[in-house]
Amino acid sequence: MDAATSGTHACNLGLENELIRSARQWLNSQAYVLLALTTLMWAGNAVASRFAVGQISAMGITAGRWALALGILVVLTRHDLKRSAPAIAASWRQIAVMGTIGFTAFNSLFYIAGHFTTAVNIAITQGSFPVFVLLGSFVAFGSRPTPMQVVGAMVTLVGIAVLASHGEWERLVSLTVNRGDVLMIVACVFYTAYTLALRKRPPIPPLVFFTAMAAAAFVTSVPLLVVEILAGASQWPTPAGLATLLFIAIFPSLLAQMLFMRGVELIGPNRAGLFMNLTPVFGAVLAVVLLGEPFGYPEATALALVIGGIFIAERLGRPALT
Repeated sequence: MDAATSGTHACNLGLENELIRSARQWLNSQAYVLLALTTLMWAGNAVASRFAVGQISAMGITAGRWALALGILVVLTRHDLKRSAPAIAASWRQIAVMGTIGFTAFNSLFYIAGHFTTAVNIAITQGSFPVFVLLGSFVAFGSRPTPMQVVGAMVTLVGIAVLASHGEWERLVSLTVNRGDVLMIVACVFYTAYTLALRKRPPIPPLVFFTAMAAAAFVTSVPLLVVEILAGASQWPTPAGLATLLFIAIFPSLLAQMLFMRGVELIGPNRAGLFMNLTPVFGAVLAVVLLGEPFGYPEATALALVIGGIFIAERLGRPALT
């Protein structure tokens, strides 16, 4: 390679690096793009839970995702972990409980549900999460909802009932609802408890706190994996199962959380929380396109009720500023 060619190559490489740097800086300031990508990844997790059936077992995903995510997080936060070690040690019980209910319990039920219900149902039920938080805030902290928030919560719960019963109300009367949908509702209750506990999280940098909870999630998921193995229900991942595990560990588990934290930093938690409404929309579209799942009248009605209820609760039901 002569001097002229070498100089041209170096110039092109420098221009390429500058373009990448500029693109990264632009993306880091675009809250709406970051939050839309976050909910797209969370919706992808619902599809992955269904795709994983027959490819890798539920506890294999749960333990594996946190093992992989934890390995990456430790590398990213290794210096901050040392500085925050005393604070982590002082709050280890709280961290352990939050990691267990928010990550281990939620994820375990989430992936087990994939064996019994559709990705569309999982995404729509997961999308109702803001209303669960509204109800949980009232129960745990006595935060009185406004009348429109109550209306929104009721509309969303009707949507969940339509989804669980597939539009057949006699199923609700006879309690013959889909097992996977019930598991997703229980999973949302666990994640609600975790979210409410975040109000009083210890004063630890967010990414370090996330790393500590990922460690707790991995540790508490191992016994469940052992039980699954002893029960003969475990499955060594196929190549497709391994690819699914890598996707879940990198995107919904790690990258989505980091993008969400940056989005909250840019526009605040209240406005950022509204983007969670996109999760059932993205999830339904991905499930139909990628898995070929049916999307009929019950699913469409439930989706409209869930999104409509959240809109009523979060936008029309906000207390008036004085």
